Order: sequence, then C-alpha cells, then structure tokens
Amino acid sequence: MYIFGRNAVSEALASGKQIEKIFCQYGTEGAVITALRIQAEQAHIPFAQMDKRKFQALEREVCGENAHSQGIIALMQSVRTLSIGELIEHSFANTDNPLFVALDSITDPHNLGAIARSAECAGFHGVILPDVKAAPLSGTAMKASAGALQHIPVAKTGSLTKALEDCRNAGFRILALDAAAELQYNEALAANALVQEPLVVVIGSEGAGIQPAVRRLCTDALAIPLHGKISSLNASVAAGIILFEIVRQRQAQ
Repeated sequence: MYIFGRNAVSEALASGKQIEKIFCQYGTEGAVITALRIQAEQAHIPFAQMDKRKFQALEREVCGENAHSQGIIALMQSVRTLSIGELIEHSFANTDNPLFVALDSITDPHNLGAIARSAECAGFHGVILPDVKAAPLSGTAMKASAGALQHIPVAKTGSLTKALEDCRNAGFRILALDAAAELQYNEALAANALVQEPLVVVIGSEGAGIQPAVRRLCTDALAIPLHGKISSLNASVAAGIILFEIVRQRQAQ
C-alpha cells in the first residue's frame, strides 16, 4: 500500500507505522524533505531519490491523474483494522464513555480522510467502516486525513447494521445525522444528557443519506439547520460540525 503527501508520510513516520521505502522525486527540496529524510534514516527506512520521469509514472499509478504527491510517496503496510468487538473492548479500556463515528455509504476517499481527521482531532475513539459501499483506505484517504488514519483506531465490518447492534448491546446510543430530522443538533445535545453516554455518530452520504436499515437502529436523529439556498452540506463538513459540538457539550456539562 502507498501513501503520499508530506504530512501523511511525516505522520506515518512519527507514529511508528511500518514503512518499507520512501520515494522522493529528484530535485524536491526544502526543510520538510530534509526532516523526512532524517526521520527515515533514524528509522532505518530506505529513502530513494527517483528521476522525474520514473517518479511521475509511480505518482500516476498511486495517486491518479489529478492528485499531487508533493514529491513524496511511501510504500507501507496497510492500516491495521480491528473487528468491531476489538474496537469496543479497546475503547472501554481507555474511557467509560467512548465516541465512535460510523460511515454509511461514504464512497469518496477525500470525505473518508476528512471525517477521520475531524474525528481524531475532536478526540473520538474509533471509526467504523463497512466493507461495501465505502471508500477504500487508500493513499488518497490517507493524505486527506493528514495522518489521522495512522492514529485513530479503525474497525472494518461486513455488516454495518450488525456492527451497530453490537455497539448498542455494549451500551452505546446510536445517533444519526439526518437532514430530515426534526431536532436541531445543538439544541438537542444541550437539552439531553446523551453526550455523556457512549455514542456512535452515523454519517450518511450526501445524496442518499443513511440507509433505512441503518436508520432504524439509531436511537436519535439530529439535523443541522441550513439557511441558504443549497439543500445539503458536504458529508465531511457536516461530520466536523456534529463531532466537535458533541465534545463541546461534554465539556460544558
């Protein structure tokens, strides 16, 4: 598996993830590149300079036609994922009231990475990803997460509904972010003590939203009020709003 981008590679090095080799486009210089080279040497990771033609061929293969690697690509092992049971056990070992975010039909790796970044920055304890109708844990997602996917635990599941049932059985309340919900997120969170419970926040796709089978498992549904002419928010923007509001309400209460 490859990751690319200076921040993503730097975070992977700092977190001690197993990187097999780092490729740098010849002529790419600067303080960040020098720091990456030093980090790689200290970790005994090969740091290879590639001529522009070969590097750009690798970049097209790894990043696609429209992505930019900032002159740095790393070959590494895939993100280690957990089962939902392992994630639950791991989270309760660290806190009494864990916070998870579950992604339903989020197929854009940029959104996956951005949501993981917001979750990690907000202090959430895990991300739940289904195996189907989901963005892959690709280099694009890694770069969009700015390294967050190297730090926040990720659970993969063959059935999101089964994973949410397991969470509910473990004492979690399942919270849906749903544009059609009657309750506004800020008022509902302020009025209820639910933010002090173990929570799973389900984020659906911008178009279809949360699947009906998943929605039926949710104990609460909250909406973000919109006052403009556009009828929906980007999924990662909506996730950032609700995740940080939950943390803010926890601290306030």
